[in-house]
Amino acid sequence: MHGWIPIIIMIAMGAGFAVVNIGLGMLVAPQRPTAEKLAPYECGMPPVGDARDRHPVKFYLVAMIFLLFDIEIAFLYPWALAFRSLGWAGFMQILTFFAILFVGYLYVWRKGALDWGPAVRKPRVQIKKVA
Repeated sequence: MHGWIPIIIMIAMGAGFAVVNIGLGMLVAPQRPTAEKLAPYECGMPPVGDARDRHPVKFYLVAMIFLLFDIEIAFLYPWALAFRSLGWAGFMQILTFFAILFVGYLYVWRKGALDWGPAVRKPRVQIKKVA
């Protein structure tokens, strides 16, 4: 039981800190509810319409692309920590990794997956044949 006492003290301190802060917030905070304050907050978007509306596919594409390019950082941290011990071989590997990532970024960009605005198509140029 002697080994559990510090853990129990830390749990009690954490719970006590949470209870004290919530209590102070209820005592000190102004209590003037308005319709705007009581409305649910949804990522900066006004909550209108049905909650089961479909999102456009572009929303999911951008989310997946964000995750893909964000995961690169997870590979960059261990490389940065071992940078000195990897030498030139590690440097060339990370350059290859970034080259592949850059080609993927260019592909996604050219396909228009990063465009959030309204679709604007460029008019085709008509070439007239002179007879």
